[in-house]
Amino acid sequence: MTPGLGEVMRFIPLQQDPPEHQPFRMAVMKGFASRFVVAMEPQVTQVARELIDGLIDRGSCDFVADFAEILPLHIFLTLIDVPLSDRPRLRALGSQLTRPDGSMTVEQLRDAADDYLAPYIAARMANPGTDLFSRILSEPVEGRAWSEDEARRMCRNLLFGGLDTVVAMVGMVALHLARHPQDQALLRARPELIPDAADELMRRYPTVSVSRNLVTDVEVDGVTLKAGDIIYLPSVLHNLDPASFDAPEAVRFDRKLNATRHTTMGVGAHRCVGAGLARMEVIVFLREWLGRMPTVRLDPDRPVTMKGGNVGACTALPLRWD
Repeated sequence: MTPGLGEVMRFIPLQQDPPEHQPFRMAVMKGFASRFVVAMEPQVTQVARELIDGLIDRGSCDFVADFAEILPLHIFLTLIDVPLSDRPRLRALGSQLTRPDGSMTVEQLRDAADDYLAPYIAARMANPGTDLFSRILSEPVEGRAWSEDEARRMCRNLLFGGLDTVVAMVGMVALHLARHPQDQALLRARPELIPDAADELMRRYPTVSVSRNLVTDVEVDGVTLKAGDIIYLPSVLHNLDPASFDAPEAVRFDRKLNATRHTTMGVGAHRCVGAGLARMEVIVFLREWLGRMPTVRLDPDRPVTMKGGNVGACTALPLRWD
């Protein structure tokens, strides 16, 4: 957990409580309406195919650097209409938020994000376009326009939310496939299972953990937690709970999970606003990767590396294929 994150970032709507939370969340959700997600799928598919076509003849890759860090960020930067050439700079900021290495304080990280976003926010507020920020900032909040501070906090929230989470998720899905060639074969033979497989793999390999401030005293299993305490909520603890899922550590594509059944994307009032987009990207990845690539395996000569944090992820995933 990154110390001081909440107090410094003040994300909208992630770090709001009722009654102010709902009006802002409604505006943000309109920007992520399902029709916009559906409209993005052809572009996600095209980018995925181009990346795969550039890899297939190589026989090996580092999946994180060569695919996972490119596809989701390409789509997100397109959504907010900023230069794709800014991807390395923004990726570095995202990693500092979720897996900090101590080289930047939270205040420095906030200021770096705000400095980057400032001209885009000003332009979107003055002359809204069709990008994600424009769509959201064009939605009134309780009948009024967004203030500059509110716009900055919202764009900051979406920027950091879009820079690392799907990268980590796609990486974990690819790691599972490389370790389980039988699942690659099954999904190639039965591609109709891919949407269910996406939900199951997202359940089994959650990457995001969240923290919450308690608003009242509560006792859990004989332990008293006090109002004001910060509690850490790794989604893996629920997703692997046998009280919630039968044989939770097993990956089964026949669970028929509702996309909201697992907690990888959060639950309740603070469920991830981009959950539908993230799920679509995982489905497209599975469909295109399995449809175009041969059987992929881990590279025995190079290690998989991982790092924990607010978002746990593979930092290197060397793969091979024949």
